[in-house]
Amino acid sequence: MDTSWIDLPKGKSAYYEGCMKFLEIAKETLIDGKTKCPCNKWSKTLKPPSDHGKEVDRDDMDGLLRAAFGVHIPQSTNEFQAPSSNETNFDEEGSYDMHEESDFHCEVDDEMPSSNTNEEMEKYKRLMEASNEGLYEGCTTFSKLSFLLHLFHLKCMFHWSAESFNKLIELLNDAFPHIQEFPSSYYEGMKIIKDLGLGYEKIHACPNDCMLYWGEFADEIECHICHTSRWKTMKGKKGDKIEKGNESVKKGEPAKVMRYFPLIPRLKRLYMSSKTAEDMRWHFNREDDKILRHPADGVAWKKFDEKYNEFFADPRSVRLGLASDGFNPYRLMNTNYSTWPVVLIPYNLPPWFCMKSSSFILSLIIPGKYGPGIDIDVYLQPLIHDLKLLWKGVNAFDAYSGKSFNMRAALHSTINDFPAYAMLSGRSTKGYKACPSCADSTNSYRFGGKIVFPGHRKWLPIDHPYRSEAQLFDGKEEYGLAPIPLSGTDVLKQQEKVKYVYGTSKKASNKRKNRGTTDIDDDYQADADDVIWRTLLDMDKSIDDPEARKALEKKNIKPHLWLQSHPNQAKKYMPPAAYTMSNEEKERFLRVLKDIKFLMDMGLIYRDVSI
Repeated sequence: MDTSWIDLPKGKSAYYEGCMKFLEIAKETLIDGKTKCPCNKWSKTLKPPSDHGKEVDRDDMDGLLRAAFGVHIPQSTNEFQAPSSNETNFDEEGSYDMHEESDFHCEVDDEMPSSNTNEEMEKYKRLMEASNEGLYEGCTTFSKLSFLLHLFHLKCMFHWSAESFNKLIELLNDAFPHIQEFPSSYYEGMKIIKDLGLGYEKIHACPNDCMLYWGEFADEIECHICHTSRWKTMKGKKGDKIEKGNESVKKGEPAKVMRYFPLIPRLKRLYMSSKTAEDMRWHFNREDDKILRHPADGVAWKKFDEKYNEFFADPRSVRLGLASDGFNPYRLMNTNYSTWPVVLIPYNLPPWFCMKSSSFILSLIIPGKYGPGIDIDVYLQPLIHDLKLLWKGVNAFDAYSGKSFNMRAALHSTINDFPAYAMLSGRSTKGYKACPSCADSTNSYRFGGKIVFPGHRKWLPIDHPYRSEAQLFDGKEEYGLAPIPLSGTDVLKQQEKVKYVYGTSKKASNKRKNRGTTDIDDDYQADADDVIWRTLLDMDKSIDDPEARKALEKKNIKPHLWLQSHPNQAKKYMPPAAYTMSNEEKERFLRVLKDIKFLMDMGLIYRDVSI
């Protein structure tokens, strides 16, 4: 319906004619005596007519399935029509008006043909049958599918095990025998709801992290780099075996498996809910009050918008953050193992949503036993492939506007600690040039058995008093200027000179095995423990040891901390530092740690605190 008459003066004949036409259409589309207002301001106050002429209840599985599979039933010719693509425009300031596409009714036309395959349509039919099948005869509250989804939702919310889920289903089937052909186990239930999508792919990997059996290498039986078999060694067991030298491996049992959760269908699912699809536009319509509370307020976001105007023009373009870190799923069992999940965060959402765990998108689960290190690039290949497709754009349906659109996405930033930063960036964060900001200009040297980086004062203003305070730092005044950060182009040029072969067939060193560590994060955790316990509490193997005090004397700085002679002691003693605590202070400090409530991971670090 043409609504341009709304903005005309009320005395115009065109305004009168448009108003009368609206009243005629409104009489035919009333629901409970109400219809949808045609103006932009109030277009969302009333729900539009649904496919069946009634309001959608909370378990309307038909509507859910039609949205999930992009199946849209043509509407009556008397209903409001979605604005055409040329009606969507931008105002003088370039802001996007969401209400230009606020009509939910989208017809299947020649411009946007259905992209569903035969396989998807078969899934849709199976799910529709389950949604139309009542839980029991006469039940109007739940269908077989909706009740099963409620059970799975509770399982996820309260972390039920598969066994407890099986026992609950057994109890329901025994207590309510009139329930019609309900699944008898967790496995049978999964077979029904798996057609809803959002599953994962199992991708075989070389146990030495050299390659993935994916893409052009999907059918290989051994690694083309280290020539290790794809399959587990199964000596002395029957089965489909492949002989290789003096070993036999059983075909069908991969040596290492990565789980990949495809990104594209998950982003599409965000736009299949009208509420979530509206929230995904928040970053575009927010009021910029010059306060940094969201990545959209940062310089990186704004510079990206300036460089890629076409991406910025559509508020539905997705900005993603990537986070990764290793953890030991068997930590309480003291087992050496390291699993690396890769999680994506949709930054389009407002800050009170985007950092909630329910908004996180699990992308990869990289198995152990050891962390992948720089070879994490091997496992990121499927994700990078999807990100490249999303940069060009994929067809998706927007439930908020009721129209299909070209959905694009870009990786905005990464969230990681310093060891994981080295893995994801490919740049070493160890040694004398460990600083990513200073790079080749890093000022470092060995001090008391450790590498130190005293050049941080060059980042201060040129007239800052700390620049001239030599005795407070390393005995030297600082007159250097902060180095100019490398641009992305400069970094790419540096990477072109690097030739790296992924993977390694070497076993873990004895030192690593003896320490019981699984990856570089554990090394940093050990250092953190040393700083907190041994140095702060003045315990054995403290970082503040005699070698560090001798280094201070060699530098001719902080003489009050040099090793001192004592008439009653044969060895020199270390004078207390400013952070050295008395026994009473140590007791108070440990009592606080004992009583404080930590998150799970922090609690595990300090679980052995005793007084």
